[in-house]
Amino acid sequence: MDTTVMPPDATDKLIPGSARVELTSTEGDPVKPNSRFKITAGENMSKFRQETWPAFESKVTGCMRSNALTILSVLGVLSGGILAVILRYARDGRYTQREIAYVMFPGDLFLRMLKALIIPLIVSSLISAIGSLDLKMSGKIGARAVAYYMSTTCCAVVLGIILATSIRPGKGGNVDEISRPTQGARPTTTPDLLMDLVRNLFPPNLIQACIAQYKTVLVPPTDEQFLAAMNATEGPINKTAIPLSEWRMKYEIEPSTNILGLVVFALVLGITLGKMGPKGKPLLDLFSCLSEAFMIITSWVIHLSPIGVLFLVTAQMLEMESFEVIVGQLGMYFLTVMLGLFTHGFIVLTSMYFLITKRMPFQFIGNMAEALATAFATSSSTATVPVALACLEDKNGIDPRVTRFVMPIGATINMDGTALYEAVAALFIAQVRGVSLTLGNIIAISITSTAASIGAAGIPQAGLVTMVMVLDTVGLPAEDVTLILAVDWFLDRFRTFTNVLGDSLGAGIVNHLSKKDLSEMPPPQQFVTIPPMANLDDFTLEMEKELNGMAVTTAERSQPAEDVWQSTSM
Repeated sequence: MDTTVMPPDATDKLIPGSARVELTSTEGDPVKPNSRFKITAGENMSKFRQETWPAFESKVTGCMRSNALTILSVLGVLSGGILAVILRYARDGRYTQREIAYVMFPGDLFLRMLKALIIPLIVSSLISAIGSLDLKMSGKIGARAVAYYMSTTCCAVVLGIILATSIRPGKGGNVDEISRPTQGARPTTTPDLLMDLVRNLFPPNLIQACIAQYKTVLVPPTDEQFLAAMNATEGPINKTAIPLSEWRMKYEIEPSTNILGLVVFALVLGITLGKMGPKGKPLLDLFSCLSEAFMIITSWVIHLSPIGVLFLVTAQMLEMESFEVIVGQLGMYFLTVMLGLFTHGFIVLTSMYFLITKRMPFQFIGNMAEALATAFATSSSTATVPVALACLEDKNGIDPRVTRFVMPIGATINMDGTALYEAVAALFIAQVRGVSLTLGNIIAISITSTAASIGAAGIPQAGLVTMVMVLDTVGLPAEDVTLILAVDWFLDRFRTFTNVLGDSLGAGIVNHLSKKDLSEMPPPQQFVTIPPMANLDDFTLEMEKELNGMAVTTAERSQPAEDVWQSTSM
């Protein structure tokens, strides 16, 4: 039988509240030097095991469960990159298009699900959010959001110009040494791009706007026009020497969602339903119900994000030409853009959030991890809107009237990462070409980069199209866009990451500034389910009693059901 041994003064040396440790001989003999002992917990240690440790374990388990999807989404991005590196170096040759398509398949399914939610969720959310606010409140929230968007975009452009002029990533470069794709940029002019942007704000057909948008195409000169131009000049010329302004214009419908036109339509309809009051309430209820339904569907789709993100990142990295291009020919350009995006996203935007809300942004950003991982994987701000809305409302507690108003607009016009990238890219191409830019040229780049970022749709690599407008402003050839195509697909993911981060922090800032105004308004729309086979008269009267805490008289019971429903509708 084991013997418990304690020194005579052991109890005097115990610290109150500490664990009581008893040394018991395992041999049953008196305690001797070098004896083997067994440590047993006393009363306090037992209390720790029974109460403190289970509580701590419960908190850790709860934290892991509530953030499991976030952790898995981030691991999906990292695992996708690691898997792509392993697969690339596991064989000598490149993977075929079919093999990459097999890897891409699960991620493609996830991306299709998100894209299917874009139009119904954005339209219904905007209409329900604006319709539930009065015109004055809508104006306040809209003004705050636009002021935030313009200030952050201008900061991004200025930061990009400062970095490009100080680091000079294109210094000493040679156009002929940089590999570029064989396809050239689509010929276009700045006036055509701006007019297309305005035209797409007012689509003539809303159904068509869901699948296509308007585009101006310049047709190269015919042989007859070329011969006439040769006769008009003394020396030989080629077709590219004929100014683009003299090319024939043709109007086409491009297969791409006109998200700008749909946002404008939703804004106008939401304002209209808000002004109609009770008459517009049935239609507003419909869009509110649609918005809630699609948010539930979004929460289902989000659970597939870790798998979808993993395969999207893996497939895109397998499709890349070579890693050497990023660190070789375009290494300084790549690092300059990355430094700008990191500085703007994690220093400028977070500082703005802290100064306005007086709260540290780290927890807010951590709660947006699923949306940020989705933005990196899909490279589309618009496709990330459903996930971002769920993160903002469920985890950060942002008022739905703010998120569903601000986020769809932000995903359309707030492109901080794109604005910074276009400013750096224009200066990089000018430096490679050896073109000296004046202060007026740099100011022109800043203005056109801001305008071009607003016109860039929230789709992958849309910035390349608007990049032509920036180059045209300072007289650089449009085909030089191909100089940066080798790394554009990779930078596009970090640009989208920065865009979504800016939109999300903007929603938090606007919510903070509008909290007092929103508290003075009625709560958001609520829905009441009528029990099956219920008598409408009795149901509406019972609801009236609950709302007003008043008894219903006999005269009121004889009132038509429609009038009672209208007077008690929520």
